[in-house]
Amino acid sequence: MGALGSVLFLFLLVGVPIGIALSGATAVMVLFDDFLTFNTLFDAFFSFLTKYTLIAIPFFIYAGFLMEKTGLVSGLFRFADSLVGWIPGGFAYATLVVAVLFGAISGSSTAMAAALSVIAYPELIKRGYPVWMSAGLIASAGGIALLIPPSVTLILFGILTESSIIELFFAGMIPGLMLATSDALIIFGVSLFIKLPRKKFEIKEVGRTIIEAYPGILMPVIVLGGLYGGVFTPTEAGAVACAYAMIYGLIAKRKEFIKEIGPTTLRTLNLTAIVFFLLGCVGVFQFYLANMGWPQMIADWVGSLGLSQTGFLFVLLATLLALSTVLTGVAVLVLTVPIYFPVALALGVDPIHLGILTALCIEIGGVIPPVGLNLFAVSGVTKVPLTTVIKGSFPYCISDTVVLILVTLFPALALYVPNLLVVSNF
Repeated sequence: MGALGSVLFLFLLVGVPIGIALSGATAVMVLFDDFLTFNTLFDAFFSFLTKYTLIAIPFFIYAGFLMEKTGLVSGLFRFADSLVGWIPGGFAYATLVVAVLFGAISGSSTAMAAALSVIAYPELIKRGYPVWMSAGLIASAGGIALLIPPSVTLILFGILTESSIIELFFAGMIPGLMLATSDALIIFGVSLFIKLPRKKFEIKEVGRTIIEAYPGILMPVIVLGGLYGGVFTPTEAGAVACAYAMIYGLIAKRKEFIKEIGPTTLRTLNLTAIVFFLLGCVGVFQFYLANMGWPQMIADWVGSLGLSQTGFLFVLLATLLALSTVLTGVAVLVLTVPIYFPVALALGVDPIHLGILTALCIEIGGVIPPVGLNLFAVSGVTKVPLTTVIKGSFPYCISDTVVLILVTLFPALALYVPNLLVVSNF
């Protein structure tokens, strides 16, 4: 174990990509372990990618990218603005509302941050919102997609741990809404010190914009309704989301949308290839760990320390947050889950609760410098200096950390909805 860990650390230290570092470190062990052959490593790589649920990932990524091109998100914004724009800081609240609705479609934190940067940021600036507040809000709101189902992060966690993806989706509902509420409280606090602009409430505008937003609202209703009603599997739900976005785009945008299909598909293929390569590499890493019995050895060692469940979780979460400052969310998942998950199970930690806590850590990591992807996504699209984006996102990072602590101390916040689902089935 020491040799594998040393080689892996060395690869990461010199900047080797995380997937190559995982599989490369395992491949080096072929020289020292008669059990391993290159054929078994190739088998482990491809057998991990044969899981049916993996197909849900490119489907939901594709659906999120298609949503950017159809105008559905813009319609949701106009409707949310008509509802809450009359409140001081109203358009900031509207941005949060759209983050929740769009998060229920895209499942991708960075995709949502980029989309909000294009649509919401110019409008926030035009209405007189400070640059730092606007950029920070968008960077933080993007993370809500990691908890609001369908979340690509939760799908990956479910695949890596063989946990119920449906239960993970349900478990993300309350923490996701808590994140939105905590962000809303930050906006309220800022509103007390800054005279944030607002507009006059007009019921006619609400009626007009709800017609424009209706297709965007209907999409998550159909997809999530079918998913939770047992009509779709997660994979089929992703396909339905793609089909809905494609059909709407063809009807609403026609030739303009057709021109976007090729680049959008290529963009999805590129991101999917990266994710699948990482998953294949973690399959190799998991294969070696499991066959050497290391997860049980680590679990026994942690058990000998006498840590309680809560103590273990706080140590784990601090580690995940630290890793999130230098690694992407997917990298954190594939690097750490095979190691800490068996230990957590041995200590009696609920796997669904653990999945939500992991997603929360990755969400907060998205706005922690120096590698928070949401920070770079917002800075790159809006051309706002990275330091300004960090300044604006800091208060939301604090409030999100409070949510993380609450969900850690009170597992029912994550488990109530999935447990309710199980009870209702009997």
